[in-house]
Amino acid sequence: MPSEVQRVSVVMPVLDEEAHLAASVRQVLQQDWPGELEVVLAVGPCSDDTPRVAAEMAAADPRVVLVDNPSGRTPDGLNRAIEAATGEVVARVDAHAEIPPDYLRLAVAELAETGADNVGGIMHAVGRTPFERAVACAMTSPLGVGSARFHVGGGAGPADTVYLGVFRREALRRVGGYDPHFARAQDWEMNHRIRTSGGLVWFTPALRVTYRPRGSVRRLARQYRDYGRWRRVVARQHPGTAGARYLAAPAMVVGTLAATALGTRWRPALLVPLGYAVGVGLGGWSAGRGEPPAVRARVPLAMATMHWSWGIGFLTSPRALAAAPRSSAAE
Repeated sequence: MPSEVQRVSVVMPVLDEEAHLAASVRQVLQQDWPGELEVVLAVGPCSDDTPRVAAEMAAADPRVVLVDNPSGRTPDGLNRAIEAATGEVVARVDAHAEIPPDYLRLAVAELAETGADNVGGIMHAVGRTPFERAVACAMTSPLGVGSARFHVGGGAGPADTVYLGVFRREALRRVGGYDPHFARAQDWEMNHRIRTSGGLVWFTPALRVTYRPRGSVRRLARQYRDYGRWRRVVARQHPGTAGARYLAAPAMVVGTLAATALGTRWRPALLVPLGYAVGVGLGGWSAGRGEPPAVRARVPLAMATMHWSWGIGFLTSPRALAAAPRSSAAE
């Protein structure tokens, strides 16, 4: 796969991204990639002025292509954009992500060197407000999110999943694209199918994408509840894929609640919730090392919100969510 002959298609599902879309697309168009490049925007039914921004960018640069995504759902938008894309390499970039200028060049080189079907790197969380910065600390700490390399870093090598992803087009065709049923966890689920079909998913720390965390407890809780809920759907559809990292938060929720209830009759049981609170408090404060006190003090809250929301989402995930069969594929 010599990079000089490759055409790269960047696909973006877009919904209510008026504030971020122009900057995100500009970062793609300004890549130092030496080959041909296109950006395919799958625009959903927005409640803001995103369609106008997208149309203006397409009118100003022929490399920007628009497709309609009537449902507004992420997997549908990705599949529609992939179908319209013409590149041998397809890179997913979210409309609020920030990629460095060498991202595509490094990713295509990594595809060629490793023979992987998908390569990706680090989800580099960077906040602006004190709470966002606290969430960023939690999202880059093993105590907050476990040991996944795309969160906490690590050496290059095979991985279960990576952040976003830069794919060989034939791999997407082989597995049928994103499963449109998965409103969340669609990346993990498709990477699982790539791996079980004999393909290689490869992580490299050389690829870093800036991610902006949620700005409030409520939004963070909703995000992680949905993560847990849909990860349970993946576990039901692909038995045996829920390892210890994914079961830690649900086990904590069950154990802490049971110990708290038991503690009303047997006081020593209260050491379990107390131990969790102390562990998250001290661990969160440590994870915020280097940040000002206003940020460090919020890291335990961010961690606890992520743990409990993910765990409750996993435990309460409706079985009906796993009922819908696959209905479309990317060609």
